[in-house]
Amino acid sequence: MQTLKGPGIFLSQFIGAGAPYNSLEGLAQWAAALGYKALQIPCNHPHIFDLAKAATSQTYCDEVMGSLAQYGLAISELSTHLEGQLIAVHPAHDAAFDGFAPPSVRGNATQRTAWATEQVKRAAAASARLGLTAHATFSGALAWPYLYPWPPHNPLLLEEAFAELARRWRPVLDVFDQHGVDVCYELHPGEDLHDGITFERFLAAVNNHPRCNILFDPSHLHLQHIDYLQFIDIYHARIKAFHVKDAEYLPNGRSGVYGGYQRWIDRAGRFRSPGDGQINFKSIFSKLAQYDYDGWAVLEWECCLKDADTGAREGAEFIRQHIIPVADRAFDDFAAGSDSRASVRAQLGLTGGVGDD
Repeated sequence: MQTLKGPGIFLSQFIGAGAPYNSLEGLAQWAAALGYKALQIPCNHPHIFDLAKAATSQTYCDEVMGSLAQYGLAISELSTHLEGQLIAVHPAHDAAFDGFAPPSVRGNATQRTAWATEQVKRAAAASARLGLTAHATFSGALAWPYLYPWPPHNPLLLEEAFAELARRWRPVLDVFDQHGVDVCYELHPGEDLHDGITFERFLAAVNNHPRCNILFDPSHLHLQHIDYLQFIDIYHARIKAFHVKDAEYLPNGRSGVYGGYQRWIDRAGRFRSPGDGQINFKSIFSKLAQYDYDGWAVLEWECCLKDADTGAREGAEFIRQHIIPVADRAFDDFAAGSDSRASVRAQLGLTGGVGDD
């Protein structure tokens, strides 16, 4: 067994206009001072991390790794959540997501998809140059507007949606395979891959591609009332990345899972800082240790109440305390008997050769 790595922190929610949040070195100094050991770096901020350069320049990648190493930091994964989102966008969401793309491709869905696809492929090359084995992203969504449909469920519509999603992603998965990097889809409401069933459907559509994997974030499962511990039992072989994000669901008589179009703070289900919500992280870390998860535990902070810097400071210690240093031997090894076949047959009262009565 291997002890999982951590704590790591996803930088996306902390990048800002002022120091130390406006440069990779500043963020590295800040994160290291809080006790983090790794950064999950988004690829949509060129002044933080230049994806185009990283995809083609080993020198640049070595410089980035060397700069982080000065502060005792590694890179856990790169992230293309926004770029992955843009690989598949239903027309209903064009206006909302156009801002995630550069001005040159806005207003043109075909060009925007091509740009996003190329960016995610670049992330495969960059990940390999950085020595990474996992990559965090979103799947995008063509079927999401039909989540809870009226008129009723249309099987052909969903069949076409997942077939097209697979068609767009299969070449990307092949590029990641060439670079030896797993694609880890964060299963997230708003994405076509948002639970186990949708992941299975997509996995089948890409012919069980070995690079099609999961970023496990229990908060999104809890708010859908999915048993996130059983989820690990079912899908542990495909879990290659892990976000430590807490959530709570507070039933009431006015709104439910869909949130009533309210702000996060007013919804029945909302995100919290680790330890402030309802997620059973002790059992999660135990199950991940049991199944020999050897990736990083990465804080993703999106609390609707707590200050971000406080959440980051507390999150590092929270993860550190939950990491289980796995045993190198069983506690009852001392009582084990002989490993001689003759000896154990004698212990069973059996005599003669193997198979004798």
